[in-house]
Amino acid sequence: MIFFLALLIGVVAGLRAVTAPAFVAWAAYLGWFDLSQTPLAFMGYRFTPWIFSILALVELVTDQLPSTPSRKVPVQFGARIVLGGLSGAAIGAAGGSLAAGLALGIVGATIGTLGGASARARMAAAFGKDRPAAIIETVVAIVAAFSIVSTVA
Repeated sequence: MIFFLALLIGVVAGLRAVTAPAFVAWAAYLGWFDLSQTPLAFMGYRFTPWIFSILALVELVTDQLPSTPSRKVPVQFGARIVLGGLSGAAIGAAGGSLAAGLALGIVGATIGTLGGASARARMAAAFGKDRPAAIIETVVAIVAAFSIVSTVA
């Protein structure tokens, strides 16, 4: 089960890059799962969830801007891979397998990036504009992230 959750948190990072580590950091900080004896202990430090939360809010705003590049350009795609890997590794570490969680988080981020771009494009075409599709994608990412970290707990 923990491996599936690591994959899913990676998918969330593919949808909204910083949402995944923000939820993971809050879960670690609140003691929902223990990362204190792992290399990812910093995810549970007092300021880590706040930093990721601020970055996630910035991401939600910038996602609405027409000048924001596609999530499939190298920098955007790379950020999703790194943050999906980090989030998956944390979920995996909580279950005793950081390396497997890292790998599955990366795979999930790839799936979420490509699948999310495709789904959003189809929704935007159906709505005739992007904003409703972006809002739906954001809600899906937030609900999924909360569900994943609360299941790990």
